[in-house]
Amino acid sequence: MKALMEKRTEMMQTFLSMIEPVGREKGCLNYDIFCDLEDNQVFSLIEEWETREDLDRHIRSERFSVLLGTKSLLARPSEINIHTVSHSEEEEVVNAFRGKGTSKNNF
Repeated sequence: MKALMEKRTEMMQTFLSMIEPVGREKGCLNYDIFCDLEDNQVFSLIEEWETREDLDRHIRSERFSVLLGTKSLLARPSEINIHTVSHSEEEEVVNAFRGKGTSKNNF
């Protein structure tokens, strides 16, 4: 999200006010806001949810409505991407492909 220069502080305050309450929502694994190092008007919000149902509940929440309400603070429309992980594997897969054993220290 790219904030209008004069609305950058307001945008940051909105994000910061949401970190703790959203982090306590059922299923929230991670909720982080990042500011671009090259353009301090650009923010990224990365959320991680335990289940799709938890994410859906969050999207319907009043807190998410607050986030959507920040569009008047933006220099351009926000971009929302939802990525779903259906299956995760750990480093053993990499070790197997590289012909190493399964020890955690092989990496």
